[in-house]
Amino acid sequence: MANVLGVGIIGCGNISTSYLKLAPLFKGIKVRACADINPDAARMRAEEYGIRAETVEELLAASDIDMVVNLTVPAVHYAVSAQVLDAGKHVYSEKPFVLSVEEGRDLAERAARHGVRVGSAPDTFLGGAHQLARHLVDTGAAGRITGGTCHVLSPGMEHWHPNPDFFFKPGGGPILDLGPYYISNLVQLIGPVVRVAAMTSVPSPERKITSEPRFGEMIKVETPTTVHAVLEFANGALVTLGASWDVKTHGHRPMELYGTEASLIVPDPNFFGGKVELIESGGKQGDLPAWDHPFSVPNQEHKQGMMANYRTAGLADMALAILEDRPHRCSLEFALHVVDVMTAILHSGETGKFIQLTTSCDQPAPLGLKEAALLLNTKD
Repeated sequence: MANVLGVGIIGCGNISTSYLKLAPLFKGIKVRACADINPDAARMRAEEYGIRAETVEELLAASDIDMVVNLTVPAVHYAVSAQVLDAGKHVYSEKPFVLSVEEGRDLAERAARHGVRVGSAPDTFLGGAHQLARHLVDTGAAGRITGGTCHVLSPGMEHWHPNPDFFFKPGGGPILDLGPYYISNLVQLIGPVVRVAAMTSVPSPERKITSEPRFGEMIKVETPTTVHAVLEFANGALVTLGASWDVKTHGHRPMELYGTEASLIVPDPNFFGGKVELIESGGKQGDLPAWDHPFSVPNQEHKQGMMANYRTAGLADMALAILEDRPHRCSLEFALHVVDVMTAILHSGETGKFIQLTTSCDQPAPLGLKEAALLLNTKD
């Protein structure tokens, strides 16, 4: 029986470098080829990382490619993933893997028909900090979670991304672009959502690019860039979510969960690491367990110092789950429920109505210290 699945990448933009750099950290996967609508982009990545550059058709026909990572822009995630599934290969998509529940259900039917699997980023919730938070919730350290807040607020993406247009088109915006990190973490910590209510706005119909090489160009905004929502969870918890690209600065913490015994402070779900706090009555710091999680170890330089970055963990867990015949954590059902939550938020903003969710899911299995270590290649 094979112990490695051959991986191909479709989409050779900025995000592809993260997968190509970090894939060698993990068991179960071997990146062998890449493809892009721009052949020059594929050739550049292939030369940089010592893999093959192919057309999409060649990659999908390659006998040594078992699963494909879909890193195209969100608007074509569904179409590309459908093509991969119809070629009889597993697909792992960057977030959001689809832009509607209907598209997700169609991919589920295609996967079942061809006997393959679908997985989706984000996988940051597998990070050591967020798995510590999961451990604290599961062991009742904070009591029963009854509420919370989370905030992802910034001036936007046009200040740093070289081609930021897609962030401001349907399929982009802070909810569909950054919301997956926050909502995925909420669902893995608390469980599924049952209904949402939201208000949305577009404070600036046009935005000026201030990054290179397109400094000074204007972008038309076609999706809400400020969103305030309330999520009701199946366990009864109510969580407020604020997501905006119209905020110059703020003082909110990324995520707080309020329990009957204590409050849990969770770091930014956009990252794998960070500081978790358990705060009891009167501001007393609660005791945390020893938590030497492999995905908490800083391994990459960041503007604020070294950080933990284990992107591709979800892909590796999916590959090993296929080889071991077990469920994978970044599953279609989990990702589809997150998409349902996000699109319901946008729909509520459009209509001014409460929106009942049409999907549910199980919480992904925790990724404890031993389970995480088993995903990593051991050093010689």
